[in-house]
Amino acid sequence: MGHFVLLRHGQSQWNLENRFTGWIDVPLSTKGGEEALAAAQQLSRYRLDRAFTSKLVRATDTLRIVLAAIGQGRIPIEENQALNERMYGDLQGLNKDETVNQYGAKQVEVWRRSYDVRPPGGESLKDTAARVLPYYQERIQPAVEKGDTVLIVAHGNSLRALVMHLEDLSSQQIVDLTIPTGALVVYALADQGKLVRQDRDAASRARKL
Repeated sequence: MGHFVLLRHGQSQWNLENRFTGWIDVPLSTKGGEEALAAAQQLSRYRLDRAFTSKLVRATDTLRIVLAAIGQGRIPIEENQALNERMYGDLQGLNKDETVNQYGAKQVEVWRRSYDVRPPGGESLKDTAARVLPYYQERIQPAVEKGDTVLIVAHGNSLRALVMHLEDLSSQQIVDLTIPTGALVVYALADQGKLVRQDRDAASRARKL
């Protein structure tokens, strides 16, 4: 039976500094490397067939650390910007607390958590899904349906868009879904090609980040 594993990259330097990152290419923090190694321990139970990642270094480095730690560095890997984090536009690089002081907590919460409201100059979660889902359906889903064990290393919002699709969550339900850095979300391929969530408690629904 194949498995489909989603992994959010380890903590980045800008996660540590509480900044909006988006498409800015920011490396992992020391803690982020440790989170990648912790994820590798959980992934060591699986024999991976292939992996997919965004183009951003915090994701590619997380994948590299994981595969080296579990001794599976020779599997096919595909990088694509369709899996990149949502683009935060004018908010990129800004400290989140300072942004709240400038725009108000309610407005920042809408920009960060809503489904279809864009931050200034940026993407909404709906916009992010519009590039993630076609890529998933064309490049990843066929491997999953074949029974391969597939790993995706990506970002909080690109993975939220994918979970929303896989679990048929509403635009209201997705507001409360957070995937912490270094966290896994695991699905198993069941009868008739249906993906069944195996770790429903692993993705925190508290609004941490």
